[in-house]
Amino acid sequence: MILVTGGAGFIGGNFVLDFLRDPTKEGVINLDKLTYAGNLATLESVRDDPRHIFFQGDIGDQGLVTRLLKEYQPSAIVNFAAESHVDRSIDGPTEFITTNIVGTFNLLECARKYWSDLDEFSKKAFRFHHVSTDEVYGSLSLTDPAFTETNTYEPNSPYSASKAASDHLVRAWFHTYGFPVVTTNCSNNYGPYHFPEKLIPLVILNALNHKPLPIYGDGQQIRDWLYVGDHCSAIREVLAHGKLGETYNIGGWNEKTNIDVVKTICAILDELQPRSDGKSYVEQITYVKDRPGHDRRYAIDASKVERELGWRPAETFDTGIRKTVQWYLDNPVWVEGVVSGSYRDWLQKQYH
Repeated sequence: MILVTGGAGFIGGNFVLDFLRDPTKEGVINLDKLTYAGNLATLESVRDDPRHIFFQGDIGDQGLVTRLLKEYQPSAIVNFAAESHVDRSIDGPTEFITTNIVGTFNLLECARKYWSDLDEFSKKAFRFHHVSTDEVYGSLSLTDPAFTETNTYEPNSPYSASKAASDHLVRAWFHTYGFPVVTTNCSNNYGPYHFPEKLIPLVILNALNHKPLPIYGDGQQIRDWLYVGDHCSAIREVLAHGKLGETYNIGGWNEKTNIDVVKTICAILDELQPRSDGKSYVEQITYVKDRPGHDRRYAIDASKVERELGWRPAETFDTGIRKTVQWYLDNPVWVEGVVSGSYRDWLQKQYH
């Protein structure tokens, strides 16, 4: 039995579904606040699975977290709970400080007290897995080597600064208290169940709805793209075999410019669901004013996790993006449930 926080979000939800596909797993206690990006429809396939126990709540609620730990006695915590959208952090940083820093602190303290009272066998087996981002390392030039685990932290947005702070707390709890932690810093995820404010799902859905495909600046920003299923397999591997106190960078070995990503999506849609007028979806591309402080390039060197734990991504970008586009075509009910009035208001505000 493990406790997953943020397990109704994009990566957390995929992880819960992935974890429960293994019939040998005892179960998941899923704690999610159900903010705008938390979606129980993602978990519809495990709604009747007795191994999935869902609670709506905040990692900052010490009483609730303490009660769940005491009642269910999990052998691990996987912390996905976070505010994660850079644009939203620029518009309103308070929630990012509250959830990503104060919330992580509260979760760490509850978990440390729970762990301290365990018997020696259970204490030795317990793990706290903190899921973080490559954005804590800042930005790279075109010629810089990819981020390794020893890169200096240089966050450039309220979001990445709040995640950097949470990483430091996790590290401190290991070195100060001996609390058994592992941290993973991942590159840009994509795949099924992705809330459509992020680039890839936004482009897919805007294309299908005959809307502009908004590209920040010149579209030459470079990201390393990681298929969410690969990320889930990496987390399982680090949780099971990672060295305590260590950080592991999880990347897809897929550096792409934003404009190339968008054009690839357009080409796949041209093939799978052509426009009625016979034209290409690339005609919907439009360039918008760049975001403040937009990092130019992120790139993950995932050599350590491969060298020490034998993990490599199974998907290339070409295979992963095709699966992703096909998933959105095949799941219009999930998409329709997400695209609410408040979401449209946010898009109108952000991409004017």
